[in-house]
Amino acid sequence: MAIREFGAAVTAVPDRAWETRYLRQVLAVDLMVGLGAGTVAFCLRFGEHLTSYNLRYFALSLLFPLAWVAALALNRAYEKRYLYVGTDEYQRVFRAGLGLTAGLAVFAYALDFPLARGYVIMVLPLATAATLLVRFLLRKALHYARARGRCLRRVVVVGHSSAVEQLATQLRREAYHGLRVVGACLPPGQYADGLPTCGDFGDVAAAVEAARADTVVVLSCPELDGIAMRRLAWELERGDVDLIVASSLLDVAGDRTTIRPVDGLPMLHVEHPNLAGTRRLAKELFDRVGALLILVMIAPLWLVISLAIWWAEPGAPVLFQQLRVGKHGKLFAVWKFRSMYVDAEARLAALNSDNSGVLFKMRNDPRVTPIGRWLRRFSLDELPQLVNVVCGHMSLVGPRPPLPAEVAAYPEDMRRRLVVKPGLTGLWQVSGRSDLPWEEAIRLDLQYVENWSLSLDLVILLRTLTAVCRASGAY
Repeated sequence: MAIREFGAAVTAVPDRAWETRYLRQVLAVDLMVGLGAGTVAFCLRFGEHLTSYNLRYFALSLLFPLAWVAALALNRAYEKRYLYVGTDEYQRVFRAGLGLTAGLAVFAYALDFPLARGYVIMVLPLATAATLLVRFLLRKALHYARARGRCLRRVVVVGHSSAVEQLATQLRREAYHGLRVVGACLPPGQYADGLPTCGDFGDVAAAVEAARADTVVVLSCPELDGIAMRRLAWELERGDVDLIVASSLLDVAGDRTTIRPVDGLPMLHVEHPNLAGTRRLAKELFDRVGALLILVMIAPLWLVISLAIWWAEPGAPVLFQQLRVGKHGKLFAVWKFRSMYVDAEARLAALNSDNSGVLFKMRNDPRVTPIGRWLRRFSLDELPQLVNVVCGHMSLVGPRPPLPAEVAAYPEDMRRRLVVKPGLTGLWQVSGRSDLPWEEAIRLDLQYVENWSLSLDLVILLRTLTAVCRASGAY
């Protein structure tokens, strides 16, 4: 394939109409949420009848959608880089709520405007929570469409064959990222299984046009130095083709990295993961208070499940206790609703399974009781672990609590997941659970440890609800 002249434009026209439609949908629902929050707050605070006193609040409620969208825009909640995946979008919605609250307070003080505190206390938290929920649902709908081959970017990957194959496999498995690999540019003599080779490192621009791609992903390789990358960026920008440079850092999120120019050279500064401090204290309070509230709310469900287990096997224990490894390798007893027969441990050695690795999983395990299959399908067997969260042994979100035998077989890198508390749910649970390979489950746990944030916890909790409804990988 001929190498294009330096500076020539890439003529492929990216088809991104779905991005415009999605942004319009986000804007429309934000306006509707703002109007709904203003209306609900007005009715709850002042009733349904207009008076001379509440007329100005009625006008404020009508203007609130515009103020809410403006606050979101100022916090860059509509930029494409923060939409579709990740937690940045939710963080910016939350910041918009805090910023608008502060803005209203300053406005009321500066103009001596007596704002009704009950109205403000209702309208802003309601708008923030509803926006977070609606944007989450919109994102899930987008991910659903991407899993079925729609709303995808066409990607040409540049790099060495092994790294290209690994990235293509991961993007196929995690289709919600919206990146479909349609070709690869490899060093001469190399080929990537299952991918068409579009040329070498000098043919990227021509490969983009031939494959009608709209995104180029460049993996770490010594052949592409700074000058070559700069020229490639110039070639791609004329055709509005996105350029993504993959870092060699594993599982490090963007909020831990900062580009700092040093004498014209972009230096990537990597912050240490936040494993202590006030944010961890906030997580501790969130976990324990949240688990306690959930326990109170599910008390009737707890009773129904206990009666069902007892009815199926009268006299047998309702709860199952098992030793697990917690933070810094400390052992603790984890509680579950019993989903297996009482002699399940004794029957383990007699089972023949094709499971690999140290984690035993079997899709049709004969040791599981009929009621246990139903409990496992919807992860109800793990509800007693809320007691472990209240007691401080576990968190609501974190790595999966491992068995001592698993930890004994860990290589050194895997022990990194023990620096935080294990969780009732986590990235592993919401990404496929037992259907995932062992190595991928460990990678997701390490990714959580390296990039923890309270907003990530909230996203995982929301994703847990959809994962439980799908019941995929639950056995």
